[in-house]
Amino acid sequence: MDRMKTRAGRRRALRTLAALAAGAAAPLSTLRPALALVPDPAPANARARMMTDLIGTNGWAGSEADIEMWRAMGISWGRDTVGPGQPDRPGEAMRIDKTSSAFDIDLPPALLRNERNGIGSLLMLGYTPRWNATVPGDSNSAPVDVDVWKQYVDAVVRKYSAPPYNLRYFQIWNEAAGKLSGGLPQSVFWHGPEFSKDEKRSKPYERAMQDYVERIHIPAARIIRSYRAYVVYGGWPDQGGLDNFHRWLEYRSPVLKERMLDWVDYVDTHYLPVADMESLYQRYVKNGPARGIWQTEIGNEYMKDPHYLPRYFFDFAVWALGRNWDDPNKYLSMIYHWDGYEPFRLTHPGPPERTYNVSGRSLVVLHQTAGGHLASFSKPLQCGPGVAANALLSGNDLVMQVSSSAGWQNISIGGLQPLRSHAVQVDFIDALSGEASAPDTVASSWDNDLMNVRFKVPDQVNGAGNNPPKHLAYLVVRRVTQAVA
Repeated sequence: MDRMKTRAGRRRALRTLAALAAGAAAPLSTLRPALALVPDPAPANARARMMTDLIGTNGWAGSEADIEMWRAMGISWGRDTVGPGQPDRPGEAMRIDKTSSAFDIDLPPALLRNERNGIGSLLMLGYTPRWNATVPGDSNSAPVDVDVWKQYVDAVVRKYSAPPYNLRYFQIWNEAAGKLSGGLPQSVFWHGPEFSKDEKRSKPYERAMQDYVERIHIPAARIIRSYRAYVVYGGWPDQGGLDNFHRWLEYRSPVLKERMLDWVDYVDTHYLPVADMESLYQRYVKNGPARGIWQTEIGNEYMKDPHYLPRYFFDFAVWALGRNWDDPNKYLSMIYHWDGYEPFRLTHPGPPERTYNVSGRSLVVLHQTAGGHLASFSKPLQCGPGVAANALLSGNDLVMQVSSSAGWQNISIGGLQPLRSHAVQVDFIDALSGEASAPDTVASSWDNDLMNVRFKVPDQVNGAGNNPPKHLAYLVVRRVTQAVA
């Protein structure tokens, strides 16, 4: 996947954080839903959605043991390359059975493993063989002979959309863009004339949009749709600017007389916050023509903040529940990357064996805590000073993700009046370790129609490196049965 990585320093600067202790696992609580709450009305055609519908990763699970760890973290999609195509010369046999940055891993077994285990697979189509590149020797430039590109795309989609693989989602290229709002004159993965590895010497690629739409995107999209499969845009880079992205999507080729947008099923971005999806939803998804919004890369060094992933996916779920989440594949974000030797990756590969890092454990806790069928909870939350919260319904539980300062804190919840005549249990669960706090550190009471919850946040908050330091946790409200009471 190195070809899909960005070079050092490309992503936005992050705050300096204390080093995370790899593998220092705390016990993970097992939660049993027991509360009957009435969710907000859902659209008549809506089906139950799950947190796992939203979570994917880059790379493939390499074994059944890896699959079990993916399930524990709630990961339901993988993404990687397919090739190498015809890397050495024209006319050679088309090779599309390998994956990874070096094309040194067999692709079919990985896809079949995913298929057996109900995991979706996204294949990224790219790039140009060096011998066919418009920028001599540069595989990130447009092809001289577009037919060579089309032959590669057709071979991939024809094979992997058919049994036993049954893939339906294919991504065209990776982070193709022109001049970026973040300052680069050319995109890292889409080069044209006057490109230089020395950024100071590079000049803008004036035909970037036209060449991409005419020579890469629409030719590939036509092939993908001819096999009744879906087109995933190639991941708009975070430094590209959303205004630029709108221009690209809506660009109409003067040669083909078509817009790229009409050949995109899933709008795709990289490394953006959830709030940035709103304009894309309103403009392209709410009333079409796109089917949904994906981010095929999130995380990476942002995961140095241990709160990043649980906050991102909880906020993503709350957002999606309010945006006609009528198909399980409508919204998806894929973590970059699920394994590695950096302490912020989801897992450490070992030896002697694979273990969870802090970020991976946070997904396990999220999956355990909000692993039921999801529904919106739009009743008022009144947070005390130093507290921020978001809420949804998971199965029969009300789950609130709370970010707060140390010490005793308070939150008041509306809409729970039916519970006044019942014994109610509230758990305060560490979002990183899954450890539930002692019973005497959480108390609930009633003030007219509001349930008041008072909880004690530990002095050693789990976001000590944040500014200011905060603790991330879940407050889970559930009813206690008479037998337990």
